[in-house]
Amino acid sequence: MGKYTREDIMRLAKEENVKYIRLQFTDILGTIKNVEIPVSQLEKALDNKMMFDGSSIEGFVRIEESDMYLYPDLDTWVVFPWTSEKGKVARLICDIYNVDGTPFEGDPRANLKRILAEMRELGFTDFNLGPEPEFFLFKLDENGEPTLELNDKGGYFDLAPTDLGENCRRDIVLELEEMGFEIEASHHEVAPGQHEIDFKYADAITACDNIQTFKLVVKTIARKHGLHATFMPKPLFGVNGSGMHCNVSLFKGKENAFYDPNGQLELSETAYQFIAGVIKHAPNFTAVTNPTVNSYKRLVPGYEAPCYVAWSARNRSPLIRIPASRGVSTRVEVRSVDPAANPYLAIAVLLKAGLDGIKNKLTPPKPVDRNIYIMSKEERIEEGIVDLPATLYAALENLKSDEVIKSALGNHLLEHFIEAKEIEWDMFRTQVHPWEREQYMTMY
Repeated sequence: MGKYTREDIMRLAKEENVKYIRLQFTDILGTIKNVEIPVSQLEKALDNKMMFDGSSIEGFVRIEESDMYLYPDLDTWVVFPWTSEKGKVARLICDIYNVDGTPFEGDPRANLKRILAEMRELGFTDFNLGPEPEFFLFKLDENGEPTLELNDKGGYFDLAPTDLGENCRRDIVLELEEMGFEIEASHHEVAPGQHEIDFKYADAITACDNIQTFKLVVKTIARKHGLHATFMPKPLFGVNGSGMHCNVSLFKGKENAFYDPNGQLELSETAYQFIAGVIKHAPNFTAVTNPTVNSYKRLVPGYEAPCYVAWSARNRSPLIRIPASRGVSTRVEVRSVDPAANPYLAIAVLLKAGLDGIKNKLTPPKPVDRNIYIMSKEERIEEGIVDLPATLYAALENLKSDEVIKSALGNHLLEHFIEAKEIEWDMFRTQVHPWEREQYMTMY
C-alpha cells in the first residue's frame, strides 16, 4: 500500500507493537497461504532467509525438491487493524524462490510478473486493473458453521432495514480504508444477501494483491458479525451469481494506450486489437477465469452473467463492455471473470490474450448492441457470436487447445492446474447429487 524500506518496516513493527508477521503467498488454486513468524524473526525474513516446505502446497513441488524461500515484497507491509492491541499481526506478501535463487515457475505471482515483462517488451509500461468482486453473506449456526440462510432480503442498491448486511459491509470498508484501500463504492447487489465493494484500480500486481487481501478482510469481518462471506460464484439456484468484473487498461507512461480522441468511440487501434485478442481466446482462458465446477452454474442466460463472446460499448449482455469514461479512464471491462479465480492467473491469461491481439494486429468483430439473451441461436451464429464453455470439462479441453493461453501459464502451472481441475471435475461427475434422486428415485 506504500513504499517501504527494510528500515521502515523494522521501525513500524516496533512502533505498532507488532508481535507476529504473516508471510503470505498464493497457491495455484488461489488460496492464501502463510507462514507466521514472531517479530524476533522479522530481520531474517527481510534478508530473504525464511524457508518453507513447498511439497505441502497444492501444485508446488514433489517432496524431494521441497525447500523453497519466501522473498517478502516490502511494499505489501500492512498491519491488520482488527488484531489485539496487546500484540498486533502484520503481513508481507511474498514471492517464491528456489534454493538456487531463481524465481519458482509455479508461483502465480511470479508468473504474472513474467507476462508483464512481455508487455514491457512491446513498449507498454503498465497494465492497470480495477476489480469489482461480489460476495454473499450467510448466517452462521450455533457451531459457527455456515448455513444457507441469508441475512437480508435486499436487492440492488437497497438500504437498511431491507439490507441487513449494511453494518457488516460498512465495517469491512472501514477496515480496508485503515489498511490503505481507496474504496470507490459499496452497495447491495441484485440478489438477496449479495454485496459488492469496489476499490480503486492499481497496477496488475498490486491489484491482485489487493483482491487477496480484500477476500481475507471480508471473511474476517463477516465472522465478527456472525456471518459467513463466500466468493463462491453461484451459491444459490434461481438468483444472480457473483462475478468479479475486471476493468483493464494499458499505459505508456502517463498516457492511456486505449484512448484516442479521434478514434471510433474514442478508442485507439491498440484498444481494438486488445479487444480482438480477448475475444479470440475467451473460450480458451475461461477455465482459468472461471475455475470451478460451480462457476458454470453462473455462466447461464437470464442472470446478467455473460455466456456469449461479444463486445459492446453500451450493452451489458456481452463478455466485454466499454464503460463510458474516456481520457485516462478509458478501459475494457471483462465481465466473465468470477471471484473464485486465482487473480494472478486470471490477469496473466487476460493480458496474454490482449497482447496476442496487439502483436498480430487482430480486428475485433463488430459490436453487438442488442440484448444477446433474447437472440435465437441462429441469430447468434449469424452475428458470429460463440458461447463460452458450458462446463469445467469443456473449458479444460479448450484450454489444452490454445498455445497462447498455455504459454501464459507456463509448463509447471499449466500441468498442475489441469491435473487439479480434472480431479475436481471427475469428483463432481461421479458424485450422485440430490437433484438426481429427486428426479429418478420414484420414476424408475
